[in-house]
Amino acid sequence: MTNPLYDALFAPQAGQDRPFMTLPGGDQLSAAGFHDMLARFANALRALGVGPGERVAVQASKSPQMLAVYGAAVATGAVFLPLNSAYTPDELEYFITDCGAKLLLVDPARRAALAPLADKLGVRLESLGSEGSFDALADSLPTRVTPEPRSDDDLTALLYTSGTTGRSKGAMLSQRNLLSNAEALTDLWRFTSDDMLLHALPIFHTHGLFVASNVVLLSRAQMIFLTKFDLDQVFSFLPKATTMMGVPTFYTRLLGDARLGRDTVGHMRLFVSGSAPLLAETHLAWSERTGHAILERYGMTETNMLTSNPYDGARRPGTVGPPLPGVSLRIAAPETGVELPQGETGMIEVRGPNVFQGYWQMPEKTAAEFRSDGYFMTGDLGMIDDQGYVNLVGRAKDLIITGGYNVYPKEVELVLDDMPGVLESAVIGLPHPDFGEAVVAVLVPDRATPDLGAIDAALYDKLAGFKQPKAYIVLPELPRNTMGKVQKAALRNDYAAYFKETTQ
Repeated sequence: MTNPLYDALFAPQAGQDRPFMTLPGGDQLSAAGFHDMLARFANALRALGVGPGERVAVQASKSPQMLAVYGAAVATGAVFLPLNSAYTPDELEYFITDCGAKLLLVDPARRAALAPLADKLGVRLESLGSEGSFDALADSLPTRVTPEPRSDDDLTALLYTSGTTGRSKGAMLSQRNLLSNAEALTDLWRFTSDDMLLHALPIFHTHGLFVASNVVLLSRAQMIFLTKFDLDQVFSFLPKATTMMGVPTFYTRLLGDARLGRDTVGHMRLFVSGSAPLLAETHLAWSERTGHAILERYGMTETNMLTSNPYDGARRPGTVGPPLPGVSLRIAAPETGVELPQGETGMIEVRGPNVFQGYWQMPEKTAAEFRSDGYFMTGDLGMIDDQGYVNLVGRAKDLIITGGYNVYPKEVELVLDDMPGVLESAVIGLPHPDFGEAVVAVLVPDRATPDLGAIDAALYDKLAGFKQPKAYIVLPELPRNTMGKVQKAALRNDYAAYFKETTQ
């Protein structure tokens, strides 16, 4: 038996003197050097008694070492669990307890502070990095590793959902889930060994880890491995890159810098956006400024990537493109699962080799999220247009039911975003004594404060009365998570008593 993911992504790096990774200071790590690190780390995992199927949790800064631990876990059959570096000790306790991690790797500066928690939970604690105890252990170990035999269905990674409603759930991803998606994206986006990816994403998230890094590894490409998105660093390294993957915030920040122009990115072949919706206005502004059309795609923790605008062909603003090869996607009535006609809005449901195995130790929750024919209910609302492109409408939990009528926030947001003085908007439903829920527009001004009276009047002819906001809230910015997604649950929580307070 082989180890499919190790054989496809990591084994080909061994002994190769070609550059693999350029670091922020300009230092380079060769493919061979990366594999040597991976092999030593794999041997260190085994020395610490971490066996196949046991969980290795990592809460550490983005670094070559963290990526090498991922490869080492794949090689040894351990289950890799990356955790957001912003999580607090209380949050960390939940994840470690829930997954039963055998080993926790953290930044050296945090080891002492987390030692009491590790003792309490009975998890082995080591530090990762140039001064780390895990690195010190690995330094004396061999740079060759015999990979653990694994099958396509063996559990490889555990990624916890953001947990905006209820407790976070651990999505179980297999070798096949990860490899099939990397193969589809590498082919669709035309990655080759000639590419240099500008990588400024975090690697505790599926975008930076299982999209960006896996595609680079599979295609034998190179990457510029920035620890974070920094405008000066990005502009410094753009001349050396051929591709970039980012969240919408990356592109809006670049558009806000006078250094961006056609001469800056004329040599680039591809810009990809994901993890949060890209405003059509951003897409159009980028095209006008740079001559490039951003390729927007759509995915989620449980499924990896599901759709993508085409490499060749129209990259349509406001859409996320057709389903990936091998992915079956349908729009269904949320209550019944009955497939809806083209053009109607419903639940996005998917089936394919990329779809996860279920939620860790939550069989009832897993069963509730799958239809009897194997389709996974994403929780996202969307429609498929007459060209086969998927259009996202919003999360099912964000649907507003006001006076018995359904309101899809995206429809209202698209109109609001076109209004003078509005940079962006978020539409939410808030408890209302008469309507059950009332449509409320949260607006971020574009320099000058928007004229709310004029906006309200303009909506009269653009939206049905039940879709029109009953109130407007102006904020300097919208709350977002680390990947740029607007946190509507936080807005609903913050303003839950809005109508109660304003009617007293």
